[in-house]
Amino acid sequence: MRPSVPARIGSWIIALLVGLVYGVAGTVAHAYAIGWFPLGLILALIGSGALLLAVRLLTSDRWATLATGIGMMVSTLVFSGSGPGGSVVVPQSELGVVWTIAVPILVALAVAWPDRIPRTE
Repeated sequence: MRPSVPARIGSWIIALLVGLVYGVAGTVAHAYAIGWFPLGLILALIGSGALLLAVRLLTSDRWATLATGIGMMVSTLVFSGSGPGGSVVVPQSELGVVWTIAVPILVALAVAWPDRIPRTE
């Protein structure tokens, strides 16, 4: 049985908000490095990928996954620009470029992932 339209729209809104939160957290944390090791970027990518995977597998709804990804991409885009005082959260460095490009790639992979095909015996 499919959920009602208001329930689906509500889940998309919640997914968008959760994506915004994860996008902000990843955008702020991606620049953290221990020496040469980009720990913040790796943890941000793992966390974002895990969230997208969880939404995709638990809801079986591409639209909820897309809403989550749009939230991540919007927050990354908003924080990538310069603020009113001229400060930038995502500088144009290697880590910043990787984070900015990796988020849409993760979203595209999660949304395009095929549905589970029932086994026929």
